[in-house]
Amino acid sequence: MNKTSYISSFGKTENGTDFVTLSGVPYFSAAQTFDCGQCFRFDVTEDGVSGVAFGKLIKIEQDGENVTIIGISADEYEEKFAAYLGLDEDYGEIRDDIGAHFGVYGDVIYKAMECANGIRILRQDPWEALASFIISQNNNIPRIKKIIENMSAGLGEPFVGFDGATYYSFPTARAVLDAGAEGLAPFKMGFRARYLLDAAQKYLSGEVDFCKVFTAAPEEAETALLSICGVGKKVAACTLLFGFHKLEFFPVDVWIKRVLEKYYPGGIDLCALGAYAGVAQQYLFYYERYIAAKSGGEEDKK
Repeated sequence: MNKTSYISSFGKTENGTDFVTLSGVPYFSAAQTFDCGQCFRFDVTEDGVSGVAFGKLIKIEQDGENVTIIGISADEYEEKFAAYLGLDEDYGEIRDDIGAHFGVYGDVIYKAMECANGIRILRQDPWEALASFIISQNNNIPRIKKIIENMSAGLGEPFVGFDGATYYSFPTARAVLDAGAEGLAPFKMGFRARYLLDAAQKYLSGEVDFCKVFTAAPEEAETALLSICGVGKKVAACTLLFGFHKLEFFPVDVWIKRVLEKYYPGGIDLCALGAYAGVAQQYLFYYERYIAAKSGGEEDKK
C-alpha cells in the first residue's frame, strides 16, 4: 500500500512547539485508536489525546478528517509517526478484506466496523509492547497504566515535554534487567516482575531475536515469544499485533471470548480470517465494550 502523508500544513505554535496538520484522513479517530486497549501511555480527554511515544510527548487534536499533532515536526511525522498511527495504510482496502472474511459469519462485523470506524492499529516499539502486555495479565487498564507510569518514572529517561512538564521514556530492557526483582518491587506488579525480567534477559541475550520475529512466519514468531516465561498465546498475539504489526493475529481475551460466544455460537475458524484479522479483533473488541458501557458497564480487564 502506498504511503499517504495527508500533510496540509506544519510549523510551530506561538510557544515554539512543532506541529503538523493533516487533512482528509479517512477511517481515523485518535480517541477510538487510543481507547481500545492497544497501548497504555495515552489519555483520551475532551480536548484531545495526549501521551508519550518513542520518547516524545504528543497531543492529537481532531475535527473530523482534520488532525493536528502537536509535539512533532513534519519530518518526524513522515519518518516515524505516520507509521506509528497506522496512517501509511489503506484502511478502505483493509475493511473490504475484513468484510469478505468475516461477513460469511453474519453482519455483526459490519456493525462493529461502523461503531469503531476510526480504529487503526498502532506500530509500537516491540519491547514496550511485549513488556506492557506482560504487565497487562489478569489486570485492569487503570492499574496497568499506573504500573507502567511508575515504572517509567523510576527506570526511564526523563525529558521535558512541550508543556514544560517532565515525562519519562519507557524503560529499556537493560534498565529493567539491571533493576532486578528488588528494583521492580516498588512498582507493585507482583508475579509479573519475574516474567518481565525473563523477557528482558531473553531479548538482550538474543535468545528471542526481535529482527527474526519481524520477518518470521506467524507460527515461528509466536513460538519465539512463547519461549518467554509467563507469555501465553494472548500476550504473544497482542505483542505480535501491536508491536510487530503482524495484522493476522487475533488475540482472544475475556472480551473476545464473550464476542465469540455471543455472536458466533456456531463457531468461527480463527485460522482462516485473513491478513487483517487483528484489525477486525479491535473493531469487535471496541464494539462489545461500547455495548457493555451503554448497558451499565463493568471493569475493563485485559
